[in-house]
Amino acid sequence: MSEKVTTAAAAAEPIKFKKPSQLKEIWRRFRKNPGSMIGLVMLCLIAFFLIFANLFASYDSAVTQNLSQKLATPSAEHIFGTDKFGRDIFSRVLYGARASLTGVLVLVASVFVVGTTMGVVSGYFGGKVDMVIMRISDMMISFPGMILAIAIAGIMGGSLVNAVFALTIVSWTKYARLSRSMVLKVKRRDFVEAAIVNGGTSPHI
Repeated sequence: MSEKVTTAAAAAEPIKFKKPSQLKEIWRRFRKNPGSMIGLVMLCLIAFFLIFANLFASYDSAVTQNLSQKLATPSAEHIFGTDKFGRDIFSRVLYGARASLTGVLVLVASVFVVGTTMGVVSGYFGGKVDMVIMRISDMMISFPGMILAIAIAGIMGGSLVNAVFALTIVSWTKYARLSRSMVLKVKRRDFVEAAIVNGGTSPHI
């Protein structure tokens, strides 16, 4: 009798389905795309060679001039040959790509943070805040971006940090406008109004 009661109780319990996490779902869809997987493998290989560049080539061979070996053809010693100053081209590619990739990642991160923050603030608060930020954005867009970046970098001096700073100044407007449009679409939704009525602060919302 007790076994029947237990079986009936178990049958009455609702079946619970475990929902996969967002990251697992993204990875599942990513794996189904052959092009994405090939790109991921290539990206990992490039990152490996750049991070561990010192295992494959020395930095000295990339910067030290050796005119006796200038314009050498590819060989076991110099995989890509040498340039007109006798510097190893393979070493210069590795260490040059490392610096370029670092600069690009920092640039994208800074533009994303600055642009998104300005756009969210502009769209959420509106009014004079929105007007000031958008007028600054319009002013930045009206200038030729690359020329303005070169001018800013020239005034500040030549360095990777100054170049990233100059490009961030002229590039944040695209992210700002995109994030502002998304905030304007969402801020009048019911859950936002409910949060305001319940006393939610601006940072919380």
